[in-house]
Amino acid sequence: MTIDDKTEEMLKNLREQGYRVTPQRETVIRIFHEAGDKHLSAEDVFDILKEGSEQISLATTYRTLKMLVKMNILRELDFAETHKHYELVDTDAPPHHHIICLNCNKTIEFEDDLVNELGKRIAEKHGVEIVDMQFQIFANCPHGDDDEKRTHRQ
Repeated sequence: MTIDDKTEEMLKNLREQGYRVTPQRETVIRIFHEAGDKHLSAEDVFDILKEGSEQISLATTYRTLKMLVKMNILRELDFAETHKHYELVDTDAPPHHHIICLNCNKTIEFEDDLVNELGKRIAEKHGVEIVDMQFQIFANCPHGDDDEKRTHRQ
């Protein structure tokens, strides 16, 4: 399935669920599909929109991202920076988690069944339903002096 096919399927599902798909929402969803595994901030999305000559303000970009989080299209991530990052929700994939270097901001994504099971057990113990599960490790990597921001999936 191509990026365009995935985007169209997601938009169709949103419409079937009764959500209004505005041009801004559609464009932002396409940006995230094209970004792949990258974690984008509101400013990143806004810059991409400006490059594409989209007439959208930074405030509208923030509102659109927040709405897409509520619609369970995007996942909001807090990497201990002054701003949030976002990624597409993949309901077919197991939950993944992040290791974030505090020096160079390198982000390593990982999956771990033990972490996921522990999260489920804790939620069950407290009688709550899991909506999202995020486990983050903040660390200093051996390449902490690098200025380049990177994302690795393991």
